[in-house]
Amino acid sequence: MPELQQAVSDRGYHTPTPIQEQVIQHLLNRRDLIGCAQTGTGKTAAFVLPILQYLTKNSRPRVRGKNRVLILAPTRELAAQIGDSVKNYGKYLRGSCAVVFGGVGQTPQVRAVSRGVDIVVATPGRLLDLANQGHIKLDETEIFVLDEADRMLDMGFINDVKRIVARLPKKRQTLFFSATMAPEVVKLSEKIVNEPVFISVTPDKPAVERIVQKVFFVEKNRKDALLAQLLEAEHWSRVLVFVQMKHSADRVVKKLQARNVSATAIHGNKSQGARTEALAKFKLGQIRVLVATDIAARGIDVDSISHVINYDLPNTPETYVHRIGRTARASAGGDAVSFCSPPERDCLRAIERMIRLEIGVDHNHPFHSQLAQDATGAAARPAPRGGRPNPKIAASRKPADKNQRRSMPWAKQQKNKTRGRKRFSR
Repeated sequence: MPELQQAVSDRGYHTPTPIQEQVIQHLLNRRDLIGCAQTGTGKTAAFVLPILQYLTKNSRPRVRGKNRVLILAPTRELAAQIGDSVKNYGKYLRGSCAVVFGGVGQTPQVRAVSRGVDIVVATPGRLLDLANQGHIKLDETEIFVLDEADRMLDMGFINDVKRIVARLPKKRQTLFFSATMAPEVVKLSEKIVNEPVFISVTPDKPAVERIVQKVFFVEKNRKDALLAQLLEAEHWSRVLVFVQMKHSADRVVKKLQARNVSATAIHGNKSQGARTEALAKFKLGQIRVLVATDIAARGIDVDSISHVINYDLPNTPETYVHRIGRTARASAGGDAVSFCSPPERDCLRAIERMIRLEIGVDHNHPFHSQLAQDATGAAARPAPRGGRPNPKIAASRKPADKNQRRSMPWAKQQKNKTRGRKRFSR
């Protein structure tokens, strides 16, 4: 459609990404679809554009309390960003979109959905609240999109998703997207899609290989000083810092502000207004450092993040990949820095095993902890660009100790992944 082509051109896009090339035609043909793709691959446009074209070519009057398309997202930030994409790509079309999420008053959202709307973008909790109150009915939904299904499971939304699916008509088009296809994700997909097309897009070069990764061994009580020194010494323009706990995010921000570093935090205890404002300032460059917890940061899509810093290493290797991917959007590269204290040695070992890369060690700082480095068994080595493959790690399938073995059953993971692929290749 010329209107959609113009909107895409206005955004500065001229060539479709691999997932867009493979997905769009199937969706226009009204097929159910399971899409497996990393973040930053153009996935949102891959489903928003054909949805807008379908609605335009099959227009009908709005019905009070009804919607034609439901897009379900795990976080408020991601829902808002999808809503922005619908608005941007549909700006030359006559359509309506309502974004529904918690953390803010529901009155404006109730007003929007009650008068009838083409597209509803929602988080599970608030959508169920409005449905239970009778403000919205989902029984005439024609297209259902479940985005970031793996994160839905991680955040405990599985039961909410099932309740929502139960309210949808059986005759519908379902689009199921996930960054990973763990057995639990596969099991969920089987319950909600019907004879789907399975699309899996892997970049020519995985995100972790496009990123310069470094690890700084440091004692836990010296992380603040190391972070401040890096930010003062380096010309890093837009930095995303990950911490494990909400209170840690606020504490790190206060430490940085005391050193005249512009910083703000985003986490679950912040109001939605505060989170939206913090993200907007970060995007505009008014804030140099955004300190975030994993849940709050899910779905953050900010161009030109120069560095991701893992102030705290995540407990699961998959989370590490999601984190550092914030700085490698689409085909771009980026830089990722991780702080590792002695208690985090197992986390680092698990990450290196999963990504099959030996992360380079940076000794060029006054806070180096030999105790932390020795605890990980890492040899003194330079920090190569993007890390380098370690044959021992790549060949390894069993963790070095009993506790690691419990948390990462490699053989079982690989077996399950193979099963999942075979299942959808028929």
